[in-house]
Parts: sequence; structure tokens; C-alpha cells
Amino acid sequence: MAEAIISGVLGQLNSIIGQQILQEVKLVVGVDKEVKKLTSNLEAIEAVVLDAEERQVKEKIVRLWLDRLKHTSYDIDDVLDEWNYTMLKQQIEGSTSIPKKKVYFFFPSSCFSFKQMSLRYDIAIKIKEVNEHLDDIEKQKDMYNFKVSRSVGKSDRVQSTSFVDVSNIYGRVEDKNALVHMLCESSEQHPHIISIIGMGGIGKTTLAQCASKDNKVINNFDQVMWVCVSEPFDEYRIAKAIIEALEGFASNLGELESIFQHISRSIAGKKFLLILDDVWSDDYKNWEPLYYCLRNGLHGSKILITTRKESVARMMESIDIIIVKELPDEECWLLFRRLAFSARSEEECENLEEIGKQILKKCKGLPLAAKTLGSLLRFKKTKEEWQNIFDSDLWKLEECGKDIFGPLLLSYNDLPFKIKRCFTYCAIFPKDHNIRKYYLIKLWMAQDYLKEGNKVMEIVGQEYFDYLASRSFFQEFKKDHHNNIFECKMHDLVHDFAQFLSKNECLHIEVHDFKEPNINSYHEQVYHLMITFDEGIPFPDSICSLKRLRTFLCDLEDFKHSLPCNIIPKLFDELTCLKALNIGGRVRQFGKNIDNIPKEIEKLIHLRYLDLKELEMRKLPEELCGLYNLQTLDISFCQKLEELPQGIGNLINLRHLENDEVWSLRYIPVGIQKLTNLQTLKLFVVSGVRSNDDKACSLEDLKNINLYGDDLRIHKLGNVSNVDEARRLELKNRKNLLHLSLDFRKDGGERINEDEEALLEILQPTLNLEKLLLADYRGNSILPNWIMSLTKLTDFEKSE
Repeated sequence: MAEAIISGVLGQLNSIIGQQILQEVKLVVGVDKEVKKLTSNLEAIEAVVLDAEERQVKEKIVRLWLDRLKHTSYDIDDVLDEWNYTMLKQQIEGSTSIPKKKVYFFFPSSCFSFKQMSLRYDIAIKIKEVNEHLDDIEKQKDMYNFKVSRSVGKSDRVQSTSFVDVSNIYGRVEDKNALVHMLCESSEQHPHIISIIGMGGIGKTTLAQCASKDNKVINNFDQVMWVCVSEPFDEYRIAKAIIEALEGFASNLGELESIFQHISRSIAGKKFLLILDDVWSDDYKNWEPLYYCLRNGLHGSKILITTRKESVARMMESIDIIIVKELPDEECWLLFRRLAFSARSEEECENLEEIGKQILKKCKGLPLAAKTLGSLLRFKKTKEEWQNIFDSDLWKLEECGKDIFGPLLLSYNDLPFKIKRCFTYCAIFPKDHNIRKYYLIKLWMAQDYLKEGNKVMEIVGQEYFDYLASRSFFQEFKKDHHNNIFECKMHDLVHDFAQFLSKNECLHIEVHDFKEPNINSYHEQVYHLMITFDEGIPFPDSICSLKRLRTFLCDLEDFKHSLPCNIIPKLFDELTCLKALNIGGRVRQFGKNIDNIPKEIEKLIHLRYLDLKELEMRKLPEELCGLYNLQTLDISFCQKLEELPQGIGNLINLRHLENDEVWSLRYIPVGIQKLTNLQTLKLFVVSGVRSNDDKACSLEDLKNINLYGDDLRIHKLGNVSNVDEARRLELKNRKNLLHLSLDFRKDGGERINEDEEALLEILQPTLNLEKLLLADYRGNSILPNWIMSLTKLTDFEKSE
């Protein structure tokens, strides 16, 4: 992890120095020397940090050195980012107010205020301070006799890899058949409790999934519910999850007893199967109230428990217990062989079979271990590389005795350093979380994890995701009709491993009562945080003490409430290092939602990702346009938002403006044409108010916005006054446009059907179009001829 951070800091430093030379921007006298020293120290540490990371597992003193290095590196990253921001600020503000000429910072000039000079002097002082800390760390490294593992500046290029979906490879046919029989047979106990005990891997959870999806099981029950429990056993969260599984939406009940009564009424007259996955607690007083409210279902209802502890199964008084033993050698070999020998010749397979079987013995029959090692060895071409895996010292480490940490650590160490930090970042999500791929990629992008020369960051993120998936770090993929993954999960043991590596750097906490979470002990370690808290529970003030936070994700999607409005300014005041912030949530029927984004948002100068979706503000503050680093702004489903700030053209790094279904928008500001990096604009609004003419982007202007996204909705086409404006748009030239929605609503006045017909005729899209929606279209029933040329069209909808 430290290796990746050091590399990222060095890359940023070199980039800033390059920009400084290009823009002829100078620092104060003497700081050039500090910058050179900073670069030298970083390069010297980079040369040995890989050896340090390999030794930290068994040497505590090395681990402490790396922790200090990591914290200092983050501080350096902040200072460099602040430096970069001041150059961006000068570039943007100077382009509008100061004639182009040579500019020298920190020298007397009529062009700069004392405030500007003071700000840049402050950055120079910070560079000197962090350099002193790093200098001390660099000198300490000589005490540990680290080996030079890479030459300074050597790139660790990520090679493209073919993706193989191995998430559906299963064994244990006999266990599955036995479990299906238990689930379908009659029983005197009500409800009948069955437990599966296993250590993980493709074991207890997957066995439960396979059996519960069997047609015999599905047809035997009125309702099948799945709840991931994990640790601790939280009756409140589990009970609410059961209600959501029963009714399709989250409960707004607050009292636990009321929720239990609601469950009891909901299952009355139903024969149900409830699967409680990954139960750890064997405390009967936690289980008893939930168990009794489940006794109101029809006779024949079943509860299936998966656990790693036999004491849990005994405490829950299970009638049937399946102990998931090690996978038989033959099945384990078939699983391993399918992955490790993929796309190899018969001769290669014969040459590697003997060493492969020796390596497989180290898996001890654990399917996830076989799957992980098989995925790793698929990319090792020679017998010598396989032998190195077999001989690795990592098998001997005490920490690797826990479940399958040995195989996972081998696979993790084999990752390119750029991808290592992407993997450990995933520890921010709770167990069993549905990880949305494109959301994850944008979060990686916000942390500057995806910079590879001039390559498009979103493409790099896709490559990194596929790389991790191909090595079995992700599973349970959900795919669209093009077979593209859009969602996945991490196995609970892989999640444990990510947490083990991140050491509280990436953290998820749950708040279910009025007691403040115990996060003060983490405040020096936490950089990325996701918080989940229940309806009616106050926002924990201690969050604002986490001054180092780079990511703050507020998971509110399952609850009908939002953050209290008065906490937002405090968040913006205190958490000024944030690069990714998510305070958006689901539209609520209860309580007041956030209806104002305060001007204090201007303090978040490092911010790259901002999620405000489904909030209730009518406008965004102009101060938001000072966030020059912003890459993603998500305002989707903000149903009251009427206008975007006029200064939006200053967001020169904006790549994704997610404004899906913001129907209340009156226009798109003309400044959006300045955003040359913009890839996504979900909704374009044609203004119909003359007073907006000088500040609204016209339909014709949309041609000048080089969008790369595959989805576009054009709203209020009825406001188009001249069809030639639509002709110059040339939609047919947007080859990457796959989904198009054309809405013919108008702000006022009469609509003429013939005008809409002429307009639609001109708005001919690309031949690649797959989905077309015509909303509020009043033209006659004869559609344009170009409709017949859309041979790839799979969905067409027309409404009046």
C-alpha cells in the first residue's frame, strides 16, 4: 500500500514541476532546493519500499516505519494537491481577468494581491515541514537493511488481461442434494432450523445459495428471504432487512418491538424460508426475540443458518446440521485446473501438472484457496514461476494461518502496485455489499489511483476492475444484456483480508443507537470511511474529528431520512482533505431532506467526487464552481433543482455531470461548452425563456460538447424555435450514443403537431442506437423513415 502511495506522490510532484516550468511559475527563493530534496527522498524510499512491505508481516518495527511513511506521504499529497490547486486557480481566474504574459509567483507584481502571495508562501512553508518529516523517515530506512527492489522511476505497467467469470464454479453436489431434501421435507419443529457450518470459500454461503435457488425449494415456499448477518448480531438491522425482503421496501418503524410485531403479522399465513448468512454470535438472548416473532408463519417454514461456529448451530437448536468439510481432492483439482490451466496447450498442462498438485495440497481442501491460487497461476507462464509460488516464505507466516490468507497474500503480492490500493480501498464497503462497478471506478479516480500517462482514466479503471475480478477478488457478478458486469460482491473472507491489509485506513461503521461510535482511537489512521446509521439516530459528531478523511460515504439508501441540515456546514469546515463525498440518498416521505448546499463547500478544494443525488435544493451555490479538481458531480433525481451555477465552466476537470431525471432544470448554462473533459451529461434541457438567452446553452450548442457517454435525454424539445438549430446538432454523427430519449414538452404556448414531426425527422440518431424513447410526442402515427434503418434497436417506446 505504501508503495502505491509513494509512487502516486512522486507522479504528482513530477507533474506539478512540469506544469510550473510550462507556465513559468516560480516558488519563493530556497524552496526549489526543498522540492529537489523532497523528490530525492521519495525516490530513495521508493527503491526499498517493496521489500519493506514484504517484510512488514513478520517484522513489527518495519510495519511501524511503513505506517509513519504512509501518514507522511498522505500529508505530502495534500500539500502537493494544494499547490496544484493554486496553479489551477491562477490559470482559470487569470484567463478571464488578466492578460496573458509571463507570471512569477512570490515576486512583487501589480497582478497579485497580498492574499495570493501569502497563500503561496504558506504552501512553501508546508513543503518544508513535510520534507523534514520525510527526511527523518528516509534516514531511518538505513537501520533496516532493506533490499533495493526496483530502480527509481521504473514503471509497473498493467498489462491488459482477458476476464474469466469463475463465480459459478461449484462442487459439493451431494451436499446440495442433501440440503434441498432437508428444505423440502416435512418437520415437526416449527420453524425448522437447519445450519451449515463451514470455514468459507466456495462453501457454506455458496451451498446455501445453490440450494435456495433450486426449483424444488422455490416451489416449496411462499417466500424466500436472504439476510447477511456478519458480526455483530444486530437484531434491529436484521429485522428491518427481513421486512424489506417481505415487502420490497424498508420499514419506517423505529422501535424494535414494533418491528418484530410487524414481521409476525407479515408472515402470518405464509410458508417461508429465511436464510441468515454468516452468523457469528452464539448469545441466545440476541436470537430469542427474533426467533419467537418468526413462529407465526405456516407450518413447514424453515430457517437456514450459515456459520463458521458450531456453537451457533447448537445455540439455535438446529435440527439438521451440515458440516462443510474440505473439498474432495478430485473436485478441488478440477476447480484449480480449470483456472490455472486455462488457454494452455496439452503439453504445457502435462509439464505443470505435478507442481500444480503440490501447490494444491497447500490449499487444504478450501475451495476459495484453490480458486485464488488457480486464478493467480493462470498468469504464470513458466514452471519456474509456479515453483516460486510453492517455495514462498509466506506460507510459513503465522498471520497466514487464518483461513486462506496465505493464498490471498500470494495473489495480492503479485498485483501491480497500482492495483493493490484499488483492492484495499474496497474494505470501505460492508460485507455482502453490492458494489456498483462504475461507482467504484469513479471513487478510485477521485483518489488519483487511475493515472496512467495519457490513458483515459475510466478505461484504466475498467482494466483494473477486470484484473481484480480475473484473480477472484470479486464474485457474484451481475451483468447487463451485453454481458458487461455492472455489479459484484466480495467474498466475506476476501473482505476480511482487505480489512487486514488496510489496518483501519479504509473503514465501515454502523450506528444503530444514540451512543457515539468508538472512532476516536482510529482518528490518526482512517482515510476512507463509509457510515451507515438508522432512521432517527443523530449524526455522530465524532466524525468531524477525522481530519485526515479523503473519502466520506454516507449510506442512507435504506432509510427514509437524511443528514441533518445543520451538520453539512460543519462537515465542510472540518473535513477539508476530502476527495470523495457522498451525502445523497433516496427521496424521502418522512422528515426534512437537505434543501441547501452551504457556501462552505468552497473549502473542499481537494474534492473530485461529489454525490448530492435526490436532495431537495433549488439551486447550487456559485462557490461550488471553485472546486477546480471536481471530476464527478451527481445531482440525479434532485426533483426541485431549477438551475446550475453560472460559473460551471470553471470546473475544467469535470468529466461526469450526472443529472438524470432532474426535470425541474430550466436550462443548461452556456459555460458548459468550456468543459472539454466532459464525458457524461445525462439530461440536456432546451430553454424556452427569452430572458435566459444569454446564459442558456442552445440545442445547437450541444454539438460543441464532446460527450462520450452512451445515454442522452433531450428535454423540452417543444421550445426549439427553429428546426435548423436541430439540423446543425447532427445527432447521427454521435457513434457512441446507444440510448436516446427525446422529450417534446414545451414551457408555454401552443404546440403544432407538424412542427414536432419536422423536428423528429431532423433528429436522426446514429445507426448504433439500441434504445429510443419519444415522450410527449404529438406527431401523427407515421414515424420518420430513419426508424427502419436502426437495425440495432431493441427498445422503442412512444408516449403522448
